[in-house]
Amino acid sequence: MKTNIFPAIKLTLLCIVLFVAVYSGVVWGIARVAAPNHGEGEVILMAGKIVGFANVGQAFTQDKYFWSRPSAVNYNAAGSGGSNKGPTNPDYLALVQARIDTFMTHNPGVARAEIPADMLTASGSGLDPHISVAAANVQLKRVSRIRGIAEPRIIQLVSAATEGPWLGLFGPAQINVLKLNIALDNLK
Repeated sequence: MKTNIFPAIKLTLLCIVLFVAVYSGVVWGIARVAAPNHGEGEVILMAGKIVGFANVGQAFTQDKYFWSRPSAVNYNAAGSGGSNKGPTNPDYLALVQARIDTFMTHNPGVARAEIPADMLTASGSGLDPHISVAAANVQLKRVSRIRGIAEPRIIQLVSAATEGPWLGLFGPAQINVLKLNIALDNLK
């Protein structure tokens, strides 16, 4: 028994030191050197006031704004998480149907099949600050009509706000909703 327990304890202690202390320190150090705002997150300021953080989703419900992806945690960054409900759960299906109905009410002329999944389902964290290009494009007419801005100008804004895949290879193109809505507000 001693021949198994002591090596297991030594291995456990070694793993704790390596994976808790050393790995965490390396990731923290890289973030302090290479990440935007030294790993503290990107703060968005307007007129010297903090209006949000670029890496945390926010609720936009007014028709004059592009809407964010739904959140299972009501955009509470202290409680990140998904709903943990399966795709056949009746409560989940009712919630998605309510989101479809709301979206179609506020975006007349959009067919149900045209609504991208990221406008109906929450991300795993519930805090995703991005929407797909398709999600922005399906909202164009509403934002253009409410704001009285020609669609081509809104399309230019969406195009300018589109972030390509990471390193040009990984993931889809996406749009930070907060940054896009701030750019909309700054249009004269």
